[in-house]
Amino acid sequence: MDATRLGRRLGLTAMAVRQHLYGLQREKLVYAQERPAAVGRPKKYWQLTRDADRLFPDAYAELSVALIDALEDALGDAGVKRVLDSRCSRQKAEYAKRIPSSLPLSEKVQRLARIRTEEGYMAEVKSESGGFLLVENHCPICAAATACKGFCAAELELFRSVLGPHIAVERLEHIVSGDRRCSYRVKVES
Repeated sequence: MDATRLGRRLGLTAMAVRQHLYGLQREKLVYAQERPAAVGRPKKYWQLTRDADRLFPDAYAELSVALIDALEDALGDAGVKRVLDSRCSRQKAEYAKRIPSSLPLSEKVQRLARIRTEEGYMAEVKSESGGFLLVENHCPICAAATACKGFCAAELELFRSVLGPHIAVERLEHIVSGDRRCSYRVKVES
């Protein structure tokens, strides 16, 4: 986001935020991308770098990977899939309690982002023509998801289930594939 918006969120001036961002940039924790503005000079939009990931919770990465390997050894691929299916079923039930099917899609996506942020994904929603963009700026289970691709497949199934029938969810960016974030296009199927 840009320094002005970040300043509003933090209760600081844009100049104070810029001073901090330049310091973080020197430490290679953020970088800026310039985008054209409606009037005047291009605006700088700031993003976290991969080096900044170390500042956010890993959700016990090493333990997660070791447990996945042990499950695979003990139960095989089919057993790991059953465990992931069970986890996904529990998540669906929990999310369904917090995202009633009667809500409009815009509110469902906002609530999904709120839940995901509580889980450490730093999620946000952006409106797009004909739908929404759900963005997850951090992956607290990245090591586990890298070791077991089933986590990411289950995540897509979870989103589709909780957002309801006739809602298309398409992954556009994927941290495990090397992108800086995970993002999903969400829209009513045509």
